[in-house]
Amino acid sequence: MTKSIKTIVWVLLAINVIFFAVMKSGLFAETPPVQSSQAMNAEKIILLDGVPSAPPESAASSVPATVEADSCFEWGDFSGKELDAAMSALKKMPPGGKLSSREIDRSVGYWVYIAPLQDKADIGRKLAQLKARGVTDYFVVQEPGVWLNAISLGLFKTRESAQKFLDGLRAKDVRTAQMGERAGKNKATVLIINGLDADMSGKLAGLQKDFPESELKRVSCH
Repeated sequence: MTKSIKTIVWVLLAINVIFFAVMKSGLFAETPPVQSSQAMNAEKIILLDGVPSAPPESAASSVPATVEADSCFEWGDFSGKELDAAMSALKKMPPGGKLSSREIDRSVGYWVYIAPLQDKADIGRKLAQLKARGVTDYFVVQEPGVWLNAISLGLFKTRESAQKFLDGLRAKDVRTAQMGERAGKNKATVLIINGLDADMSGKLAGLQKDFPESELKRVSCH
């Protein structure tokens, strides 16, 4: 064997020894892939797209409940002692709402009256008789003309209401009273009540029944 051949044999032998040592050390063994930190924490991921979230409890509780709007009314028309009675009745109701009024010209349809008397002495005697029979709502006509010194006992919109009032006077033995048409205009008052809740609106409707000649109607609040 020549020297060159011996050199090649020794080189190959050394290569085999080195290869065997490397394989034995496991340097080229298959290494499992390293999991990312995101994969390791997959159970903590929250999907947001397309999933509705419930509102916080504090936000839900802050939504105000629907409140019924207040109501406004016009009630009338009134004059004289009837106006005083309506105002007095309203003051006895529990507080609520805002009260105002406006004046209107009312066409008087009918009235109950005692025919014109001769002088002040006759007027005085007749008024004393009326008071003795429990009649206190009246006024003496002072305007010059055919009705001067007449005693007005009531003004009414309809013949029926005037007749009913006259029947009540006759039940009190007021025999000289009579009913008739009355032309002209008279000042009257309409009461305006704003800002009533449902309970107070019901109480006002009940109160109106004590004033059958009046009209109660719901109007726009302003």
